[in-house]
Amino acid sequence: MAAVAAGALAPMRGPDGLAAQAQTPGGDQQSAFQAYLQDFRGRALAQGVSPRTLDSVLPTLTYSQRVVDLDQSQPGGSPTTQAAAVANFAPYRAKHVTPDLIARGRAAYAAQRYNLQKVEAETGVPESIMVAIWGQETSYGGYTGNFDLANSLATLAYEGRRRLLFEGELIATLKLIDRGIPRSQLKGSWAGATGYPQFLPSMYLRLARDGDGDGKADIWNSPADALASIGNYFVNAGWKRGEPWAVPASVPASLDRSSFTSLMTSPRCPRVFARHSKWLTMREWRARGVVQLSGPTVSDDELATLLEPDGPGATAYLTFGNYRAILDYNCSNFYALSVGLLSDSVSR
Repeated sequence: MAAVAAGALAPMRGPDGLAAQAQTPGGDQQSAFQAYLQDFRGRALAQGVSPRTLDSVLPTLTYSQRVVDLDQSQPGGSPTTQAAAVANFAPYRAKHVTPDLIARGRAAYAAQRYNLQKVEAETGVPESIMVAIWGQETSYGGYTGNFDLANSLATLAYEGRRRLLFEGELIATLKLIDRGIPRSQLKGSWAGATGYPQFLPSMYLRLARDGDGDGKADIWNSPADALASIGNYFVNAGWKRGEPWAVPASVPASLDRSSFTSLMTSPRCPRVFARHSKWLTMREWRARGVVQLSGPTVSDDELATLLEPDGPGATAYLTFGNYRAILDYNCSNFYALSVGLLSDSVSR
């Protein structure tokens, strides 16, 4: 899901400075939820949402315990959740880079080649990367989610753990309705991701693009628009034209990993980035016996980090700046690796 940071955030405070709404067993959640919506209305008006849209949507919203339960079941979703041990990548890869996804990705690649070539020429984002995102997010449009965005986002904003995020996305959803996008089309995941590329509503407002020339950015029905929007997302995330995302590497058993442990802590997704080494040039990696196994020729001066998703002795990757752009889309090493590997397989 585009641009949602992994992990739970600290409980937010509401606009009145008080602690965000807590759930109390036996409490009248629907009444409290409706009271929250009345407060929210003023903030939405101040952000430019029309009274007509608010009058149409807010009275129809109801608190969804299912959405809250799904949110809290995520890793880090509850304040009492203990950090789980890092799983191995191999089982994840087996489920997310399947022969079926590869075959259907090649078919989608061929069917959308005209549109993909245009986007790659404009953005530098490889055609196969855009297809792989489409495949990973919604199985090439096969399933995009059926949660009503306005209702889910209102519930999550009211619940309060990540109120700043979800209230902003609720306001963005209402702005989409203001633009004439039917609410019936604004379906997606319980967390608000929507359309073929699973954009959050605020991301749609910023980065969605018209890829088929009809004057609309219809990421729900037009593969051309969805792929153009994905390409634009990666430009915004800093994709570097002509640079690979990663290459597989052989690592000697004697390698002293303590000599290149990263001493930096990322403010975003620290557990994800903690699995990467510090940046070294390809020349410096080769001097340590870390050798590229396959893939495109990479300059000696290109900076890379070493990532061993299944630990020492298993498959390793040297990742480049474009790998970080994939992490921007979904901050998970397993996700980013799967996108890259699916992309490589689709383009063969």
